[in-house]
Amino acid sequence: MKFSENWLRTRVNPDLSSDELGHLLTMAGLEVEEMAAVAPVFNDVVIAEVLEVVKHPDADRLNVCQVNVGEVEPLTIVCGAANVAVGIRVPCARIGAVLPGDFRIKQAKVRGIASFGMLCSNKELGIEIADAVNGLWILPTDAPVGTSLRQYLELDDKLFTLKLTPNRSDCSGMAGIAREVAALTGSPLLPLDMAIQAVATAEKLPVRVDDQQACPLYCGRLVRGVDAAASTPVWMVRRLERSGLRTINAVVDITNYVMLELGQPMHAFDAAKLSGGITVRHAHKDETLILLNDQSVVLDETVLVIADEARPLALAGIMGGQGSGVETDTQDVFLEAAFFHPDAIAGRARRFGLATDSSFRFERGVDFASTRQVLERATQLLVEICGGCVGEIGEVRGQMPAREPISLRCSRIARVLGITLQSGQIAELLTRLKFEFVMSGEVFSVTPPSFRFDLSIEADLIEEVARVYGYDNIPATAPQAALTMLPYSESQRPLSRLMQTLVARDYQEIVSYAFVDEQIERDLSGNDAPVALQNPIASNLAVMRSSLIGGLVGALRFNLNRKQSRVRLFEIGACFAKVDGSYQQTQRLSGIAYGGLYGEQWGVAARGVDFYDVKADLEALFAPQTVCFVAATHPALHPGRSAKVMLDGKSVGWIGELHPHWQQEYDLPQAGVWFEVEFDALTRSRVPRMSEIAKFLPVRRDLAVLVEDSVTAQSLLDAMRDTAAPFVHEVILFDVYRGKGVEQGKKSLAFRVLLQDTQKTLTDFEIEPSIAQLVSALNKCGAQLRM
Repeated sequence: MKFSENWLRTRVNPDLSSDELGHLLTMAGLEVEEMAAVAPVFNDVVIAEVLEVVKHPDADRLNVCQVNVGEVEPLTIVCGAANVAVGIRVPCARIGAVLPGDFRIKQAKVRGIASFGMLCSNKELGIEIADAVNGLWILPTDAPVGTSLRQYLELDDKLFTLKLTPNRSDCSGMAGIAREVAALTGSPLLPLDMAIQAVATAEKLPVRVDDQQACPLYCGRLVRGVDAAASTPVWMVRRLERSGLRTINAVVDITNYVMLELGQPMHAFDAAKLSGGITVRHAHKDETLILLNDQSVVLDETVLVIADEARPLALAGIMGGQGSGVETDTQDVFLEAAFFHPDAIAGRARRFGLATDSSFRFERGVDFASTRQVLERATQLLVEICGGCVGEIGEVRGQMPAREPISLRCSRIARVLGITLQSGQIAELLTRLKFEFVMSGEVFSVTPPSFRFDLSIEADLIEEVARVYGYDNIPATAPQAALTMLPYSESQRPLSRLMQTLVARDYQEIVSYAFVDEQIERDLSGNDAPVALQNPIASNLAVMRSSLIGGLVGALRFNLNRKQSRVRLFEIGACFAKVDGSYQQTQRLSGIAYGGLYGEQWGVAARGVDFYDVKADLEALFAPQTVCFVAATHPALHPGRSAKVMLDGKSVGWIGELHPHWQQEYDLPQAGVWFEVEFDALTRSRVPRMSEIAKFLPVRRDLAVLVEDSVTAQSLLDAMRDTAAPFVHEVILFDVYRGKGVEQGKKSLAFRVLLQDTQKTLTDFEIEPSIAQLVSALNKCGAQLRM
């Protein structure tokens, strides 16, 4: 919404500067997006009348002019404009004037003749006008000579542009903005100078409304014998142009002006072009209409139109049609003012690629109680400017929107705003807002006015009280609350500890979208039926992720493209899947390592990160829990370098090197190592238990066994630990051997066994039964003791 500050101050004139007024509106929720001057700064430019024009004796293209600037003697000014003529009135910059661009006017001789000023064009003054011509800026013949140009054209005016939110359609007209400023400042709101025109004829045009839910109120009036070719008053042209609208003809200008003044769009039809009466109906399928902007649109049954007996005339609440528009030779006018329900207008303009001032207002809701007033105001201006014989108003009225009372409690205001307002203060604020209310003790029953569609619950009224009271007047008080210690379970590890573990191992956290490309979901997660979004924000973010790998690979590529050769990333986030017809959301922790094991340094030989390095990171993340790894295949991972992560016999995640195919597909020079585990599995932890520290030396025994290559060392370790042999404190694999002395297809595994007692030093007699139990467990797994 763009408007002139001078126009606003004709309705309400608070004792505030332009900047203070802009701040007030912004803090009240009407954000001032831009505040600009109408014209650049210049001074000492007056209206002058050219009295005499004589050719310069020494220049063919120059004229010597005698100019009246309101002083005793006329000024001699040399001018080169082709349109200079006797009797015209133009801007004149006198000696000492400063024009835009710091151009200073001085007395000068032009080809031997002294010039005492400069006659100006609009461009030299930095002012854009619609009907500008080359040469001098010719002003109206009644422009007062000697008057400051800035004063005459109100060039010290400021233009405010409001960024209205959808709920504040009441401020889409000057009346609403003035009402708001009056409420915020307490300044008096001057009434609109409106007179009801006497009806000269009982003639009415028949009106029928087929859908009274879409159009609950329709008013129309015939005005015959108008002069549509009459000139639009200068004051109206100025206000229209400063609001961003161009002038067309007097009748159309009046309807546009009333829309800007009262906030409700209206339309004028050439009555001679109408066939019979007016019908408000839904369009027929494939019905066509040529709009005022020359656009031809094909309609359907969802579009509301204004029609006569022969054809559609206009898109209701959006734009008129060419076949019934007012032109300069129009003599009879049918004025229309209606209330269209927002649901009947919303989305229709966008369907046809339109964005009109009318649809902007009707989509958000207009004041249905002022519809008749709008028609009377337009009639008044039409008669004053164009003349005419006024007919009666024809009206079709249905069920208007109900305005139900809302209870507003003083105690609730204090609780929400944190300040205590007396009931008298609240009543004053509601009165300034033009709200009707009934007070009962500490409770107000407030009936929202017809121009405020956004008020429906108590919180809305509390916001209104806060706005008018002033957000700046509400003290910034620090919240106070009793703090209590929350219970902390030692069996649960906090998120911060897991993150700290990864950061200590050189990983950096990322946050990526939960929306991913469908192809990435199929490639890396093997998910052929991802959870699809009904309204994705982009085509490459069309499905919900079932794994965090897509975001990590994307972040890895982003870093590699920026010359980062060593990358370690992790993310904690939600993953989504559809299982048995219902949606499931799980939290997971995932990470990826790429590049060198260490950063660039000289202490150790450089080598790339591998499966076992990331496996060590994962084991550190799970500690003190023990996880094991079972070889398995995953769509995103190398088939021979991937494994399931197992905890307590249950699969809780994956680890492995990226598949060479995806490495090539996603332009990765090397293969990264990725892991992903369920977050709940990581947060579980064993509560520490006290155990006595042994004072006696441990006993070490080494067991070397031969097994098939297919047998994993982890299975042997698990078998020995499951025996729970007495005194066995630790079993560790310390050597793997294949080669000379070992049969083909077999391997030698060596385990270190530590035995210890807290009460005494163990003897061979006590040790041997425990070792025998371990050997027996190994034999059951197909292992043979090496001799």
